[in-house]
Amino acid sequence: MSSSGTTTHHTAGRDRLWSVDEHLDDVLATVRPLEPIELQLLDAQGCVLIEDVTVPVSLPPFDNSSMDGYAVRVADVAGASEEFPAVLTVIGDVAAGQGEQPTVGPGEAARIMTGAPLPPGAEAVVPVEWTDGGLGQGPATGMRAHSAAPEGASGEVRVHRPAEARAHVRAKGSDVRAGDRALTAGTVLGAPQIALLAAIGRGTVKVRPRPRVVVMSTGSELVQPGEQLADGQIYDSNSFALTAAAREAGAIAYRVGAVTDDAEILRSTIEDQLIRADLLVTTGGVSVGAYDVVKEALDSIGDPDDEEGLGAGGGVEFRKLAMQPGKPQGFGTIGPDHTPILALPGNPVSSYVSFEMFVRPAVRALMGLPDVHRTTARARLTADKALTSPAGRRQFLRGRHDADAGTVTPVGGSGSHLIAALAHADALIVVPEDTTSVEPGTDVDVVLLG
Repeated sequence: MSSSGTTTHHTAGRDRLWSVDEHLDDVLATVRPLEPIELQLLDAQGCVLIEDVTVPVSLPPFDNSSMDGYAVRVADVAGASEEFPAVLTVIGDVAAGQGEQPTVGPGEAARIMTGAPLPPGAEAVVPVEWTDGGLGQGPATGMRAHSAAPEGASGEVRVHRPAEARAHVRAKGSDVRAGDRALTAGTVLGAPQIALLAAIGRGTVKVRPRPRVVVMSTGSELVQPGEQLADGQIYDSNSFALTAAAREAGAIAYRVGAVTDDAEILRSTIEDQLIRADLLVTTGGVSVGAYDVVKEALDSIGDPDDEEGLGAGGGVEFRKLAMQPGKPQGFGTIGPDHTPILALPGNPVSSYVSFEMFVRPAVRALMGLPDVHRTTARARLTADKALTSPAGRRQFLRGRHDADAGTVTPVGGSGSHLIAALAHADALIVVPEDTTSVEPGTDVDVVLLG
């Protein structure tokens, strides 16, 4: 397997045991970040920004009020109290979005709404609760709606407290100034980032699109959830798990229903799906059984000279990895666009751990993210007895991580079919290849799944 974006199809790789890191390196060497495109803001949600964004206009673009109240001059309310209020003439309203504002002169006030520009002449805002609201009574609790009481914009107002200069005024550019860098390249666009882009007037943004991942499971024994099980059948959970995991990783994921154990049907299904895939993921059919059709189907398309078929993409290699669970793995590129494909084992826990180790980093690489890996931590093992692990294998056990205590506790056994344990785990406990036993109280590496 080369790092030039193509995969060499051969059988030599099957005769040796590959390390987790070797396999991941090959995957990441083959996956290239997707080409950038310009997208509307909401379409860019979850995408990675590929350019720095500078601020064209300051935020806020003008001095504005942070309260509903009255715009005043500081000298006019100096020394004001409930016993000796400052009595000011109300010259009109200043509402958010209003074009022209009245000028506030000596002894005057303008009724102002939150977000409205500070009018000329005014130096501060007194909240309406510091006044009688123009009603000639005690402290007001709010303003009456302008439509119900337009006379509130005129008359007199009694101010019961003094205000310092710039009190309750949001200064122009106090959020960001024109010319500032709003967002840096590499930022994943979530709701707050999209809000900022909209606030500075950006309607579109240049990003790497979210990768399209097609997930398909194989096996004649698989039945769609909600249908009736016959003897020897099980529900297809893998395609749901991996599609959900791909979406959590940032991809647009499409789930294909379980494909029966027929190499030709699988081959044509893959051909049909290539049109909408930046990455293909299969689960099941990669071991050494007589019905392991993924291996059979992809073996048959491994000819690099096959200009018409899927093999034109480069081919797929199947390997045994020094890991548990997840020993059998397939990886390569297929089709005219050299679409990467990862063929994962079929046991539910094996497929999920394989996704975390290989597919998730590939998705993040397609997005153009600099860090494709899950967060890892060191934690103290709390368990009733020592954990055992096979020599020469990197084992991934399900666990629950307590960040506050700095501990991790195993959940369930090591069987690769134990889905229930996986549902209650939030971390993977990593037991290195050269370790066969881990005593309680030992510090271990954990991969955080949250």
